[in-house]
Amino acid sequence: RNLEMRIINNINWSSFKTILFVGLVLRLIAAIFSKGYGMHDDHFLVIEASASWVDGFDYNGWLPWSEGSRGVPEGHSFTYVGLNYFFFAILKFFGVVNPMAQMLLNRIVHALVSILVVYFGIKITERLSNRKNAVIVGWILAALWLMPLLSVRNLVELIGAPFLLWGVWLAIRNTNKLDLLYAGLIIGLAASFRYQIGVFALGMAAIYFFRYEWKKFVQFCVGVLLTFVFTQGFVDYLIWGYPFAEIIGYVVYNMNEGTGYLPNTNYFMYFYVLFGALLFPMGILAFFGFLKTYKSHLIIFIPTVVFLLFHTLYPNRQERFVLTILPFVIILAVIGIEMLRKKEFWNKFWKISWVSFWVLNIPLLLFLTFSSTKISRVDAMYSLYENGHEKENILLEASGEEETALMPKFYSKSWYSNFVPRENPTDTITIEKGYHFDYIFFFGEDDLDKRLAEYKQQYPKMTLLKKCEPSPVDRLLRWMNPRNSNEYIEVWETNLRW
Repeated sequence: RNLEMRIINNINWSSFKTILFVGLVLRLIAAIFSKGYGMHDDHFLVIEASASWVDGFDYNGWLPWSEGSRGVPEGHSFTYVGLNYFFFAILKFFGVVNPMAQMLLNRIVHALVSILVVYFGIKITERLSNRKNAVIVGWILAALWLMPLLSVRNLVELIGAPFLLWGVWLAIRNTNKLDLLYAGLIIGLAASFRYQIGVFALGMAAIYFFRYEWKKFVQFCVGVLLTFVFTQGFVDYLIWGYPFAEIIGYVVYNMNEGTGYLPNTNYFMYFYVLFGALLFPMGILAFFGFLKTYKSHLIIFIPTVVFLLFHTLYPNRQERFVLTILPFVIILAVIGIEMLRKKEFWNKFWKISWVSFWVLNIPLLLFLTFSSTKISRVDAMYSLYENGHEKENILLEASGEEETALMPKFYSKSWYSNFVPRENPTDTITIEKGYHFDYIFFFGEDDLDKRLAEYKQQYPKMTLLKKCEPSPVDRLLRWMNPRNSNEYIEVWETNLRW
């Protein structure tokens, strides 16, 4: 114990190298232990699409030459999904085809890229403020309870953040006559990952414009446009025959249908997300600290606020949409808190908040960093991997639950599988007369024995293949909101056809 204390006491906790090392270790731990995916978009719009292309299938029907394609752009940038396509293609070339191994390497790559958020967050804070605040920002970005878990997910809201911070760092450093051009190039890449980041870029451009800093304005805008024209103009021309096809499709979709998708009337939701992430009472102090910087640090305050207002005013509001600017909110909040601490009240509030933050943050951090999400669905599909079949008829039996879940075909590599749901207990157990299944996925434990008995009459040779338990996080989310279908799944093989 004395040895442990000496080691801890000898660590330089204010060293940037220590902060980066801890941040990287936490992310690598999440890459190893936090399997699965978070929500629909970070898997089905990225992994299923890109991996299926490598295997000669088009899961979402996005490519115009694919069977099942609608023949019109769906409004999804090909930049990030395209990079994942090349990633999976390289793995396949070297013989790494197991989906679990592929996703482990995918998460490790994301862990390495995400550490740039910590690095550039430190650099930006030190340049705008001082080393002391840079250390505080570094520790928060490195070890905030949700960061390691989210950093290894395939969320476009987060993959663009490292490049956005990199670009902002180049812009505020401005020691090279071409720094603003480079900043624009990199932020343009971030915007090609997620179109909404363009709103942040517009906020930055507006600063240079209204300050009459024409050289900076032109360099920055040229940089953004060059990258965006290449990734969205040239690439879309190769795929669709005309430039900017996907962003046009994105705008048209959102004008016609996007406003009706998951409408949310809570205009304060994003404030709860951004400042609630810093827990109580730190989040309250961070809010006032953030507001304090509205005059002194316009170069990142204005773009951050413009980005926040855009998402607040748009009817489709989902919590993850503003995670892109969370690092900037933290940077501004810490800088602003130092300004507030000149008064005794705020200084005492800070001391209490800083201690409370770590008391609450560390348990949450450890819990989530080692937690998998949607893991029962992943395990269920992976149980079919290497079964020697290219196409299976699978019944999703959820008559004891509210609904079935969309299953990730990537983990079985059976792109041509057919899924048939049974959610209503009054439906016949075969769903369609004369239709037979190769596998049955039983969702949930309610009335499970009864449901199994019914199907054993239909398939007397059926055998249990896999029991798939949800993770503690999945169970917690389902307990908090039963609409989260993070359920127990049993995979049974009917042994009828094979």
